[in-house]
Amino acid sequence: MKKNTKASLRRDRIRKKYKYVDSSFILFLITIFQIISFIPVAFADGRFHTESATMAFIYVVFEWVYIIFMQTVVKKVNFELELIAFFLSGIGLSIAESVEAGAMKMQLITIVLGVIAYDVLLWFIKDVKRVMFLRTPLAVFTLIFFVGSFAFIYLTGNEINGAYNWISLGPISFQPSELVKIAFVFVGAATLDKMLTSKNIYMYIAFAMGCIGVLFLMKDFGTALIFFFTFIVIAFMRSGDIRSIAFICVAAVIGAFLILYFRPHVAARFATYRHIWEYAYEEGYQQTRLLIYAVSGGLQGLGIGNGRLRNVYASTTDLVFGMLCEELGLIVAFAVVITFAILVIYAVKCAKSAPSTFYSISAAAAASLILFQTCLNIFGVTDILPLTGVTLPFISEGGSSMVCCWALFAFIKAADIRAYPNLYKTT
Repeated sequence: MKKNTKASLRRDRIRKKYKYVDSSFILFLITIFQIISFIPVAFADGRFHTESATMAFIYVVFEWVYIIFMQTVVKKVNFELELIAFFLSGIGLSIAESVEAGAMKMQLITIVLGVIAYDVLLWFIKDVKRVMFLRTPLAVFTLIFFVGSFAFIYLTGNEINGAYNWISLGPISFQPSELVKIAFVFVGAATLDKMLTSKNIYMYIAFAMGCIGVLFLMKDFGTALIFFFTFIVIAFMRSGDIRSIAFICVAAVIGAFLILYFRPHVAARFATYRHIWEYAYEEGYQQTRLLIYAVSGGLQGLGIGNGRLRNVYASTTDLVFGMLCEELGLIVAFAVVITFAILVIYAVKCAKSAPSTFYSISAAAAASLILFQTCLNIFGVTDILPLTGVTLPFISEGGSSMVCCWALFAFIKAADIRAYPNLYKTT
């Protein structure tokens, strides 16, 4: 009896430590912002676009139905991550539809698929024993899938912008690397959860280097950097050995220099770095236009549909942050950056009190992956870092990226002790 009372008091202290967010009020504010964003899209070119307005209405209803259903039926109490994802996804929807009519429909479908992937993965990783059982089969399957994907892309000659990272099957196309991101975090956190022998770390190093090696063959160097950074985070979270991590980083830098030396065509892809104005009408065209148009929006923006960056190639994917600045203004752009920072703070806070090491490692890895990808996108298009062509999570147009981002949120959510009430007893 005393034991149960003590456990109950402990759970109450944990609950009080976390302040619940008023989800309905926050979602109400997000909905107002989204309606303001969707109105110019629905009335573009001086006429009413029925399909655009319908898709926007469906998205807003979907948000509310999902939150209410989770509150009343599933009995969930915290929706911080879901609100962040809905907020960012809504921005991406309005930008994509404003550039290309009909883009919102496909993007909305991928958001729904992403939410399904999020809930399914969140349910699946609830059982840590199940996670441990599947980590090795999943690692083997992932490597086979990744190598097979590269072989298929290479043999079919589907090269896009110098990289072999897209699979096209009729009207459907996706990036295998986005799906592998989920497995990369899953396998890494599960493998290093209980590092009883050196075999575990060696197995994960082999798995990580295999994935990164395939990405180099695909010439998808931006994603390779993201994978390597995530690998460093996972390894450090488990070992805490700074010297080993430093050694791995030095070895990686040496390897990168060797690649640039023996593969000069790779170095040529980064020739415009810090010199975009010298190539303003050639390789640096996109970035110079982004810098010019982004600042022209000022604090409040020119309004959705009134920008000029939309006429530049990849405006809704690689350059979407520039469109965000130009059409929605620096205030909204800054709010987006702050949102990603809040996400990382949330993940770190949850990782400290997670009921399992697996949850702590996977949450930190997933948040780090999203943060690093965000930095590569924003700093890359603004020439602070080399342009690598990665997407801005949730906002850039792209179905496989959207599903991946939602699924990665499941790892962060799982670390929140409020996600699985039954696990209070093991905390």
